[in-house]
Amino acid sequence: MNYIIYDLEFNQKYLDSTDTESNNALSLPFEIIQIGALKLNESFETVSKFNALIKPTVYPSIHPYVESLTKITNDKVSSCKSFVPVYEDFLQFIDKDEAILCVWGTGDIKELLRNIKFYNLSISPIPKLCIDVQKYASKYFNTPNKSRIGLKNAVELLNMPDNGEFHNAFNDAYYTAEVFKHIYDDTIKPSIYELNFNKRVTKPKGKIDTAALINQFEKMYDREMSEEEKSIIKLAYIMGKTGQFMDK
Repeated sequence: MNYIIYDLEFNQKYLDSTDTESNNALSLPFEIIQIGALKLNESFETVSKFNALIKPTVYPSIHPYVESLTKITNDKVSSCKSFVPVYEDFLQFIDKDEAILCVWGTGDIKELLRNIKFYNLSISPIPKLCIDVQKYASKYFNTPNKSRIGLKNAVELLNMPDNGEFHNAFNDAYYTAEVFKHIYDDTIKPSIYELNFNKRVTKPKGKIDTAALINQFEKMYDREMSEEEKSIIKLAYIMGKTGQFMDK
């Protein structure tokens, strides 16, 4: 049994994007531009590492915010492999041995599978069991109101040494692995992650998962959102749905 601890960095649609990009915005809102991962054995020893930048093809230009956050530039990815061959390399890294995916928040599982399906590739080689390290770390630190702790905060609370900047997929995977090893006990159990890709995404019905929305912002900014910030995010989402601010 191995643990595949991975993290992703994404590019996204920019306001000045083309019509082609706009058409893809719903089916692939976040395009993976970096995969970083460590493979641990049952003794939590690192047996293999994976780190790959990916040349974006859906949103070819790196969003300015993404560049500022991740330090990934157009020049850095211009000569890199596209997603399909990197995915094949990632599968070789995972190997066919039984494995459990470990992530800092399940959003990275959802977006990995979404990117795989976007290119009509098979998700069957991806391990079905996963551990949300962020969820267990939040319980470990007894965060208030069941809020999710940020990776940087967890690392600092555990007095872990600095191993590089955050918002780098490989560094974040390393930090996630270190937190996982520190907090692990018998109460941490993997679960089966299921994602229904058959639902229509063009006109979503039902209630917005505000918790997941807030979690995504907290991961991006690597800190807990205040109640005021949460209210602003929710309001901005509602206002955006009305279409009243579309640039015509």
